Amino acid sequence: MLNFTDVTEFILLGLTSRKELQVLFFVIFLMVYIVTMVGNIGMMILIKISPQLSSPMYFFLSHLSFVDVWFSSNVTPKMLENLLSKTKTISYAGCLVQCFFFIALVHVEIFILAVMAFDRYMAIGKPLLYGSKMSRVVCIRLISFPYIYGFLTSLAATLWTYGLYFCGKTEINHFYCADPPLIKMACAGTFVKEYTMIILAGINFTYSLSVVIISYLFILIAILRMRSAEGRRKAFSTCGSHLTAVVIFYGTLIFMYLRRPTEESVEQGKMVAVFYTTVIPMLNPMIYSLRNKDVKEAMDKVISRKGLTK
Repeated sequence: MLNFTDVTEFILLGLTSRKELQVLFFVIFLMVYIVTMVGNIGMMILIKISPQLSSPMYFFLSHLSFVDVWFSSNVTPKMLENLLSKTKTISYAGCLVQCFFFIALVHVEIFILAVMAFDRYMAIGKPLLYGSKMSRVVCIRLISFPYIYGFLTSLAATLWTYGLYFCGKTEINHFYCADPPLIKMACAGTFVKEYTMIILAGINFTYSLSVVIISYLFILIAILRMRSAEGRRKAFSTCGSHLTAVVIFYGTLIFMYLRRPTEESVEQGKMVAVFYTTVIPMLNPMIYSLRNKDVKEAMDKVISRKGLTK
């Protein structure tokens, strides 16, 4: 008989055990979190108040910023607290909640990126039908799917996490409750959880990435058919920021979740997780604002309008 214990809390080992580095990391990640909140909330407000940003592309972008706010907030505050805390604990219920929202928001984000790729195909490949095909009702339906599917998928995945048993082990080799280190730490119930995690991640990443790749293949064909060099340049510039976000986000997640949990993969995954939980949500508004002429013009108008009112 295995000596199963009723686990009430876990200890998050975090990024490092060195005190001087913990203070440094706290300052760095606090600044990153502040920039993330300001950038994404600012992007949502800018899209809301700017008439020139009323197209479906910016409607989807505002939802990407909304998800990034919650994605970062699900992990970063607890990580900051534990960097300065001696106990570095998280309750069992809190761990499951963090797992649930993390898995849900990851799936919401990958499918929003897929929807945004489809939107770019419609705008570039079928410009004459774009207004009618991408109506407000269609956009609401398209954006509803990632939220509904993401949270239902996460509910099933979290229930499998709930089925893990821990034989007195409570130290998670991570800075948040992630599936790979939990599976590595558990002493029973790991078979179903491990393989469903890999299969689920594989299916959903493949499906959403296939939508992105197929959409961009049709976009490329449409761009090559354009006679105007200016038209081709403009089409490439509108897709560049989205492609950058897709490559960064998918690359880091595939590295984390499409491998069997081992000591080496968990340790490597911890470093990669820093990137997609804190850095990518901060980078997304920068990528879309710095590479997007409409966003920069809308921002200039808002700033000039504020200056005139003063």
